[in-house]
Amino acid sequence: MIKKKAIPFFLLSLIIFLSGCTELGRRGGDEPDTKTEFVLGTVVTVQIYDHASEALFDKIFDRLREIEEKMTINQENSEVLEVNKNAGIDFVHVSEDTFHVIQRGKIFSELSRGRFDISIGPLVKLWNIGTEEARVPSREEIDQKKQLVDYRDVLLNESEKSVMLKKEGMFLDLGGIAKGFAADEIVKIFEENHVESGLINVGGNVFAHGNRLDGADWRIGIRNPSSSSSAGDYIGIISVSDKTVVTSGIYERYFEEDGKRYHHILDPETGYPVENNLVSVTIIGEHSIDADALSTAVFSLGLEEGMKLIQELEDTEAIWITKENQVYVTPGLLDHFELTHPQFTLVK
Repeated sequence: MIKKKAIPFFLLSLIIFLSGCTELGRRGGDEPDTKTEFVLGTVVTVQIYDHASEALFDKIFDRLREIEEKMTINQENSEVLEVNKNAGIDFVHVSEDTFHVIQRGKIFSELSRGRFDISIGPLVKLWNIGTEEARVPSREEIDQKKQLVDYRDVLLNESEKSVMLKKEGMFLDLGGIAKGFAADEIVKIFEENHVESGLINVGGNVFAHGNRLDGADWRIGIRNPSSSSSAGDYIGIISVSDKTVVTSGIYERYFEEDGKRYHHILDPETGYPVENNLVSVTIIGEHSIDADALSTAVFSLGLEEGMKLIQELEDTEAIWITKENQVYVTPGLLDHFELTHPQFTLVK
């Protein structure tokens, strides 16, 4: 018997954000100007505490729709879909935006030794986790699709800004990195328009821009991955400014069959959902595109190897939550993280 998750992923992502931002610094009752739209296949919420205007919000969401048109795999004529259609055939010229995202994706695929892989698309389509067609494929199907997953077969021509997939049947899926790029692009628009205080949530990719109106850091809640309840259930709070906060976890998208849960973070080596002792990983960094890729990569690597990777990177912190409700944080976060849930233990 298959049991599918009832609440869509984008709604849960929004809950993460709202539960994390119950203390938004307000001065004299000041409220943010807020706009929410469904774009990039998810819910995007932008809150601006200063220098907001309808024209500025229009500029932000027009930019997001432009990114979606280039990188989606869910509508005809996107640049990424054209690359996929020409797999094994020829290079396809793409925009600077799309080339940059694919290039960054290859970098993090290499850093994680392929545990994060932008060519994961054939396996993603096979499992269909997060849709009504989710199912457990046969071993034969998985083995066949695994042969088409290898970031090293994503060929880039930087001078021509063109991309080719080496083998016919390969399929790029930028879902693990494009939302991060979109969040960073909103930050650029903030800076160009002198916005000093705002919060961005692109489907769970949160960027805390500047400080609260009282000058203090933003306080972002880290969701309790064991809970299926509504907003407000989080295990702790981090204090950040000018940082992005991105979480990957096994509670985001999944289905159950014969009593076993299958989550959406797939292991390119096995072709099955990643199996380790983690339930979630949160990355805190300066660029959301990097944190987006890293949250998947670090989760897939597991606690020990994931810690080693984070230690190699500058200006990057992380929080790991295990199935035993143990919480691990990088040393740079110890003074900025407060554990608030009695059922969880901070391991130092």
